[in-house]
Amino acid sequence: MSSLIIVLFDGFAFGMLLFVLSVGLSVTLGLMNFINLAHGAFGMLGGYVAVTVMRQLGFPFLLALPAAFLAAAIVSVLFERLLFRRLYGAAELNQVLFTIGVVFVASSVATYLFGTVQQVLILPDWLRGSVELFGMRFGVYRIFLIAVALVVTAVLVFGLERTRLGAQIRAAVDNQRAAKGLGLDVEKIFGITFALGSGLAGLGGALAVEIVGLDPSFGFHFLVYVLIVVSVGGLGSITGSFVGAALLGIGDVAGKYFWPEIGSFLIYLLLVAILFVRPLGLFGKR
Repeated sequence: MSSLIIVLFDGFAFGMLLFVLSVGLSVTLGLMNFINLAHGAFGMLGGYVAVTVMRQLGFPFLLALPAAFLAAAIVSVLFERLLFRRLYGAAELNQVLFTIGVVFVASSVATYLFGTVQQVLILPDWLRGSVELFGMRFGVYRIFLIAVALVVTAVLVFGLERTRLGAQIRAAVDNQRAAKGLGLDVEKIFGITFALGSGLAGLGGALAVEIVGLDPSFGFHFLVYVLIVVSVGGLGSITGSFVGAALLGIGDVAGKYFWPEIGSFLIYLLLVAILFVRPLGLFGKR
């Protein structure tokens, strides 16, 4: 029983990491209808920014996290204004080919600047080790991941449902022509939405360094996980991304622990089973 609880805890913590990485794409793809496969590249950028500012500038870990968020958000605004905006009305294939090309370029730049070695991020002492509860030991950093994901969820839900900006985003998504007629700056709203989604990817990339490492292939490796979470949860649904990430994280860790010979395949089996029953995802809407 104790092993099962530990596996569930580790799986949920990994799922929360996937949630932070993927919820930005769910917002961007679901609300803006733009297929941004470069999302993983912004996560990689956040990871490298966190490592760099901690090594070179002496930033503490808690300050490196917002630095990663801001760096990914700012760079994404430049890409959105100069490149991605031209593809909003383009065919899906054009969006896919262009944004996956951005990932290849980002991977090459990361290789040139940092090499192919795994990056190391030194956590503060208070995030290391584990705590004992009911005779079981739980990793402190994984508890921290869960807390961050819960805070991100609360902020996103409140921001999209209870604020003026959230109402403007929903209005711009539902009917761009009507929103423009009411005086809303739709392009600015989409730019803010894109920056928010990419900033969250950067935050997730910074958080992921300690758990899964960081190298130039990060943008490709986690793109698969991110797309699975978005597909299972449903486009544009924060709740769906949260539930989908939790299920997939637990399924992935449990599969590798209890059935190591098929563990890597279990997450894909879970994806097929869910989409067979719910083609639009758990919380997807037509």
